[in-house]
Amino acid sequence: MTAPMLSRRAFATAGLALPFLARVADAAVPTNRKFVVVICRGGMDGLSVAIPVGDPDYRALRGGLALGDTALKLDGTFALNPALPTVHRLVQAGQGRIAPAVATPDRARSHFEAQDVLETGAAGVYATTSGWLNRAVQAMSSAGKVEAISVGPTAPLILRGPAPAASWSPGRGIEATARLPTLLQDLYKDDPLLGPALARGLTTEAMARDSGATMAGGGMRAGAAQGAEAARTLGQALAGFLKAPGGPQLAAVSLDGFDTHANQAGLLPVRLTALDALVDGLYAGLGPAWKETVVLAVTEFGRTARVNGTGGTDHGTASTALLLGGALRPGGIVGDWPTLKRPALFEDRDLYPALDLRALEKGLLAEHMGMDRQALDTAVFPESAGVRPLTGLV
Repeated sequence: MTAPMLSRRAFATAGLALPFLARVADAAVPTNRKFVVVICRGGMDGLSVAIPVGDPDYRALRGGLALGDTALKLDGTFALNPALPTVHRLVQAGQGRIAPAVATPDRARSHFEAQDVLETGAAGVYATTSGWLNRAVQAMSSAGKVEAISVGPTAPLILRGPAPAASWSPGRGIEATARLPTLLQDLYKDDPLLGPALARGLTTEAMARDSGATMAGGGMRAGAAQGAEAARTLGQALAGFLKAPGGPQLAAVSLDGFDTHANQAGLLPVRLTALDALVDGLYAGLGPAWKETVVLAVTEFGRTARVNGTGGTDHGTASTALLLGGALRPGGIVGDWPTLKRPALFEDRDLYPALDLRALEKGLLAEHMGMDRQALDTAVFPESAGVRPLTGLV
């Protein structure tokens, strides 16, 4: 059944006042519980992450991007991209779930706007300068000391704000200017000549950088292998911070390069391999602490259901979120599946947004970190009382 369309409301103010510090349920936040948010920047194609192989309209819409026997089967409807073997193993073990049609309230398909809404947790663009994870830290700290850390060359917006948060940069393993191509594409997106040309050029350049020199015998591309190893090391390093005595309970990390306007079949598996390696590094590095951990991988928007003329996909609406961790309750898909029938597509082009991402985030913060509903509705995700937290996740 198709869910009601998510509404979009604009905020006129430049900032949001917090009327009070939010409460946790009845006690201090357990220090052993960990919550990690992974931001996949660029607009990750959800239909190539959680692949609806059982949907009768899938192959016709996806054309050359459709996957068949190589996809990692989950059930009669969904499979995972073959670049996600660790994620697949965790789902099979009851430690992973997919939300296959999730979106923020933003509908503009602009990286600038969508990433702002994704990280601030507001219902409108540029409504506040602080991130929802930072406000969650501030709220939970009213019941005891809560620490957070961001991993990367700059602190992401999701963790910026009044609550103190540590940061750590892995150095040259993550390029500080990696977001520049995404921002340039926003700048030229309405130019009929420069927009497509820039997208194709940047994608070609990214593929060349990621592929590196091909190994003898046609083996795995050297650049891709190095990228995966760097991501795995990053996950292990983050795990070291999280499981250290007195270590942080919350963390945020960004992975760039998911903007696949051209040759998506060659580029996206490299990015998903890095995401899978990051998860593998976290899982291995946390050890027994994995049982108390939840990882949420999200993106600012999905991509078009149909393939474009350059073998890629353009900015869309709903995408897939991944829920991983030993603290998760086993279950099926999270949210509704609106199908890929043409009348069900959003604006006749995108996967329909059947689940508000804030409902998912609220549910995890409530059940895993013990946050109070009123706190979530007003302080962490302002003016969101109409978005009910999902239950049964943890």
